[in-house]
Amino acid sequence: MAVLCLGNNRKRFHGMISREAADQLLSVAEGSYLIRESQRQPGTYTLALRFGSQTRNFRLYYDGKHFVGEKRFESIHDLVTDGLITLYIETKAAEYIAKMTINPIYEHIGYTTLNREPAYQKHMPVLKETLDEKDSTGQDGVSEKRLTSLVRRATLKENEQIPKYEKVHNFKVHTFRGPHWCEYCANFMWGLIAQGVKCADCGLNVHKQCSKMVPNDCKPDLKHVKKVYSCDLTTLVKAHITKRPMVVDMCIREIESRGLNSEGLYRVSGFSDLIEDVKMAFDRDGEKADISVNMYEDINIITGALKLYFRDLPIPLITYDAYPKFIESAKTMDPDEQLESLHEALRLLPPAHCETLRFLMAHLKRVTLHEKENLMNAENLGIVFGPTLMRSPELDAMAALNDIRYQRLVVELLIKNEDILF
Repeated sequence: MAVLCLGNNRKRFHGMISREAADQLLSVAEGSYLIRESQRQPGTYTLALRFGSQTRNFRLYYDGKHFVGEKRFESIHDLVTDGLITLYIETKAAEYIAKMTINPIYEHIGYTTLNREPAYQKHMPVLKETLDEKDSTGQDGVSEKRLTSLVRRATLKENEQIPKYEKVHNFKVHTFRGPHWCEYCANFMWGLIAQGVKCADCGLNVHKQCSKMVPNDCKPDLKHVKKVYSCDLTTLVKAHITKRPMVVDMCIREIESRGLNSEGLYRVSGFSDLIEDVKMAFDRDGEKADISVNMYEDINIITGALKLYFRDLPIPLITYDAYPKFIESAKTMDPDEQLESLHEALRLLPPAHCETLRFLMAHLKRVTLHEKENLMNAENLGIVFGPTLMRSPELDAMAALNDIRYQRLVVELLIKNEDILF
């Protein structure tokens, strides 16, 4: 069956028709269209659309509710309307569209207020050196200056400023209500639906073609980032303006304050319901979540919450891209080559991931210093944290299973050589 639509008039033609017959039927008016069943492939359908004095043919895909392609339409009428708008714009303004990304106003629009230096940096404590040329004893102030310099360096190392982690925008196709303009090139975003893309983390709205030109300077906003668990690690730390996820800092601080001597630390499981409570507390309250001994007396609940955080990461702490290099390092037999290979693997991690891994390994090293009490050495911790921090990108279950022993070894090596590798 073919359906011919000319303005408000509708005529139905039953049976299959050829491209030539469809072209002849549609030649009566610009913007007319029909749906025809393919003669060569029965059961498949084509939209024939008259535009620019020629008939264009598009294969139709239907998922049971929507006509799908890059966009999703509930009716053929909406699909054709949007298509005609797009064809008209792309035909009449092709040269202009090509120039849109060349001279963007991205640096001058309101969105860039998000890119200003965060307020917290204005209030960072600064250690000032106020040295006289002579000290109180009348001697040269060189020794005092050297001492002050060492103190200053140590202080800065301990309280170093939060680094500027680079982050790509998390663009999703978006339908804008009412007229909308691109926040990269300032040009109108045309179409009925899915006119452009919107960053799910910071809210930046741009044309799809402009999204390829936007710098990797996403500044996630807490209005958009509403979760702590199951949230991309870099997104979380940038949204909360921290060096590491607050979950990691808070849990480790709590564990080290009261749990380092606990037998089977990280190996013994806490009650799953209470671990879920901790997860919900972080998702709801962020850094204000109460995980103190008054709320959770069993330290295994806190260790369980920390392990769950790493398991829930959409991209593991040791990322899929870096995973093969870490496994390769574990398989290396020569100790020196092994450390060099691990060092190279660490360079493949995004900065926020590497910093979090460094902090975690330093903590686990401190756990091993209490091995006599907690019975947890580097090998035991590797067994626990190997599959927690690493997930094989391979879909083959057997290949992933074979990697488990190397995952354990990777974490064991990172713990034992924490002071060298980081």
